[in-house]
Amino acid sequence: MRVVIAPDKFKGSLSAPDVAKHLATGLQAGFGKGIEATRIPVADGGEGTIDAAIGSGFTRRTTTVTGPLGEPVKADFAVRDQEAVIEMAAASGLALLPDGPTSQTAKTATSIGTGELIRAALDLGCRKIILGVGGSANTDAGAGVLQGLGAVFLDKNGNELPGGGAALAEIDSIDFSNFDVRVEATEFVLASDVDNPLLGASGAPAIFGPQKGATPDDVAELDKAASHFVDVLAATTGQHAKYAAKAEGAGAAGGVGYIAIAALKAERRPGIDVVLEFTELEKRLKGADLVITGEGSLDEQSLLGKTPMGVSRAAQRNGVPVIAVCGRSTLSREQLTDAGFHTVHALTDLEKDVQKCIAEAGPLLEQLGKHIGVYLAERTENKEYLNV
Repeated sequence: MRVVIAPDKFKGSLSAPDVAKHLATGLQAGFGKGIEATRIPVADGGEGTIDAAIGSGFTRRTTTVTGPLGEPVKADFAVRDQEAVIEMAAASGLALLPDGPTSQTAKTATSIGTGELIRAALDLGCRKIILGVGGSANTDAGAGVLQGLGAVFLDKNGNELPGGGAALAEIDSIDFSNFDVRVEATEFVLASDVDNPLLGASGAPAIFGPQKGATPDDVAELDKAASHFVDVLAATTGQHAKYAAKAEGAGAAGGVGYIAIAALKAERRPGIDVVLEFTELEKRLKGADLVITGEGSLDEQSLLGKTPMGVSRAAQRNGVPVIAVCGRSTLSREQLTDAGFHTVHALTDLEKDVQKCIAEAGPLLEQLGKHIGVYLAERTENKEYLNV
């Protein structure tokens, strides 16, 4: 019996590698000898993408970069040959704000550390960079990424401007003389499911700014400042910078999506597709009897392209039945069946207290794994098999 375990993280509880480890332990306890559990932690392009890369043969690298408020932070990224995976939250994430998001941090948080991570990958010879975005603290239209790569923003008096979205209102010119020329020879992939443009009612400041501490007045200020930045960038690099502001995905990660499209010429792809590609999930599904996937909460958002759906589609293409595990599920039986799941097991089936499920997710996952292992052993003994 060969089982592929390909879960996302259980947010606030366990990383994807830990979820896979606990499930594998339970499976082997329930099935006994004769089961092979292949662990492939996955993600949807946001938090956990580095773990997925490491689990697929990439090497973890660590460097010190500028955090969202200008302080030095240690950030990981992953490298395999000439390919790098960068998780921008590691350098510019909300989780790095010591006191959480506020109106002030909404206006001053920068993505410069993400640019510095890109430069670190270039220093190692990488010429394909996957940029996983999500969980960002900044609403700076991605200007910090350019700063991290050597661009300098100047006001009308020739003074260098600080990072952050609010400062964009004062930009008079952009000096690209020290910009990293290796960017031109590098392929960039923007791993993001966000389809918002940069500006306006559905833009980055309006939709995501409040999550980062922005008040209504801050949103208006940040949107106006970002619009001015687009004008200056277009005057400097060409009108494509204006068109890029309207592109789907430009509003991702506080506008880092915009700079990825406008300046890095990135191809935007769904995060789960990018991760499943570099983990080579479909190749590793060959010969599997079962796939187990899951995430902390299986809900309506999961159906919109999150990890479990991506894994389920891959399993169905390869004729392998798929089981989901989760902390809790709010989906109907019909929705789960339509999503391709043979069965779904939730931690709340074992423990009704959600807080206990979060605190004791590891042991509970082992229980679920053991239950699944016993079930598989019984079906195998009776020569009954799961139907795809």
